[in-house]
Amino acid sequence: METLWTLLYLLEPAPATLILTAVAVTFASAFRALNYGKEMERNRDFSESSITLDTSQALMIPVMSSCSLLLMFYLFSSVSQLLTAFTAVASVSSLFFWLSPYALYIKSKLGLSDPFLSRCCSKSFTRMQGLLLVGCVVTVVAWLVSGHWVLNNLLGISICIAFVSHVRLPNIKICAMLLLCLFVYDIFWVFFSERFFGANVMVTVATQQASNPVHTVANSLNLPGLELITKKLELPVKIVFPRNLLGGVVPGVHASDFMMLGLGDMAIPAMLLALILCFDYRKTRDVVNLFDLKSSKGHKYIWYALPGYAIGLVSALAAGVLTHSPQPALLYLVPSTLGPVIFMSWRRKDLRELWEGPALSNPIEKSHEVEI
Repeated sequence: METLWTLLYLLEPAPATLILTAVAVTFASAFRALNYGKEMERNRDFSESSITLDTSQALMIPVMSSCSLLLMFYLFSSVSQLLTAFTAVASVSSLFFWLSPYALYIKSKLGLSDPFLSRCCSKSFTRMQGLLLVGCVVTVVAWLVSGHWVLNNLLGISICIAFVSHVRLPNIKICAMLLLCLFVYDIFWVFFSERFFGANVMVTVATQQASNPVHTVANSLNLPGLELITKKLELPVKIVFPRNLLGGVVPGVHASDFMMLGLGDMAIPAMLLALILCFDYRKTRDVVNLFDLKSSKGHKYIWYALPGYAIGLVSALAAGVLTHSPQPALLYLVPSTLGPVIFMSWRRKDLRELWEGPALSNPIEKSHEVEI
């Protein structure tokens, strides 16, 4: 009974908001990836098409992630300002990518004129895009100045959506291999890294705050308003929520006062969701939107993976509450998302098609294929 009362913590505002946000971002990332791929195919514009991982690239992701973790563990203080600058540039690009469809929708609904401003690298740049870019830059600057957790989450979500749209998996075989490798990766770095490196590498890296280059520059130039610029920043490689979400927690307090979830715990499952969402689309050839995904026509494997993600995330948070220790989220997310998809596709005799991916009719099509 005491255990059940302990688990009621998950119904409090912070964990509940974290769960709902993660599920929404994971689905939105997969849905944006589908629409982005359809856009590229419709426009025959493959200059910005996504990268489809092959076996060797998928195997390199856990290796490179481990190297990055160790680099951040040992040299974070030395490279934190460089990382912040790089993250700021990536955030502007990701935010622009995420919000562009909404800007186009508003323009079409309101019937606004949108004249071309210039052409750069064979791409047209319109006034609406210019205004959106300015808004994205202002948002990132506001994050650099304030370090507010809401802005951190906004940028993190945009990075997750952009990553899932541009890095794709061709089939369940490579997806399963990647997820299983990251399953082992997450378990090792959370549970066993302390035995080898003297500290929990994953937790240490996740909770470190980067030095703010804006504060450094303002301080060196003796600019007014220096006290308004935060010295340390949470990099948007995770989403964070104050544990006392409705209690007025001040941004910038110690990381232990925040609940957090790494972007990888949303982006990696979202890659699986994007893959099966594309499979659902190929099977039905409907015009997929948020409202007709519940249609009874077709297979809709997305509705097995998405609840599985929610169940896995709740399980990870529950385990953390019960054990009072950090948990590798992929330990729970990989079985809860990949398992239902493989089982249901086996029952429906779709596993072979999902396992190998879509067959292409000729080599020319293969060279131009955009995998979802």
